[in-house]
Amino acid sequence: MEWCCNGHMYLEELRTLLARHARPDWTTAIDGVLISKVDRPDPPAPSMTGTVLAVIAQGAKRLALGDRVYEYGPGQYLIASVDLPVTGQFTQAEPGQPALGFGLTLKPSAVAELLLQAGPGDTPRAGGGAPSGIAVSDAPPALLDAAVRLLRLLDEPRDRAVLAPLVKREILWRLITGEQGAAVRQLGLADSSLSHVSRAVRWIREHYAEPFRVEDVARLSGMGVSAFYRNFQAVTAMSPIQFQKQIRLQEARLLLATHPGDVTGVGHRVGYDNPSQFSREYRRQFGVPPSRDAARLRNTVRTPESVLP
Repeated sequence: MEWCCNGHMYLEELRTLLARHARPDWTTAIDGVLISKVDRPDPPAPSMTGTVLAVIAQGAKRLALGDRVYEYGPGQYLIASVDLPVTGQFTQAEPGQPALGFGLTLKPSAVAELLLQAGPGDTPRAGGGAPSGIAVSDAPPALLDAAVRLLRLLDEPRDRAVLAPLVKREILWRLITGEQGAAVRQLGLADSSLSHVSRAVRWIREHYAEPFRVEDVARLSGMGVSAFYRNFQAVTAMSPIQFQKQIRLQEARLLLATHPGDVTGVGHRVGYDNPSQFSREYRRQFGVPPSRDAARLRNTVRTPESVLP
């Protein structure tokens, strides 16, 4: 009963603050804090998650990562502990009752600092394998309370510079010691399985147009091949080659928005030597051929964070 009352109370104020401070570009006066306000459901769209906490105050969102689907609504939060390619869609939003969400960028250095300051036994022991790169949980009242207090500082510019960093640290600590703490803690550990996979994810994103051998990427990430493949699949819900394909197709879609008449050239730039294969895989991913999608993309406004609200 207490959780229910407190949770509803914090959600009500969270909605009020989010609606008041929402901007078209989703940024706020507090570094790393994002606010989303969306007044209509949208078709599924690809994007990268970033490493972020997202709390929904109103509305609902659906994300697909590989063969996994995540849905989250009011009073729930999502953690993205690796920058992953997802397809996202607002499923509940309308002009009179827009989707409203709070986001906070998660920085590995800030997680590491808190873990170093924590006393022995203050954090649960980490498991052996890598957790999924995305997870959803119900937000406890303490987390909602901290999010509300952080947003209140948008109305208190004199206090913001001093207090905002403290409240952000509190939110991070609630995450570290909460239900999805394993993923957040591994984000700050240099030698964790998640960190090794993140290293590989970063390398593939930077070299997505180049062919590679899984053995070489495993070595770059500091893991044996079998452990690397197992952990990469656990975090991303994809094999390394499938992950590369997702990145290639997302980059191709961005390029087509500015080069709609050069489908073959765009395919080649992202690593496809065969135009027919590029067109076939593009259509399978986005539902339409690249030439038709390019015309539509020119009129599409992209949102900065796919996991929000």
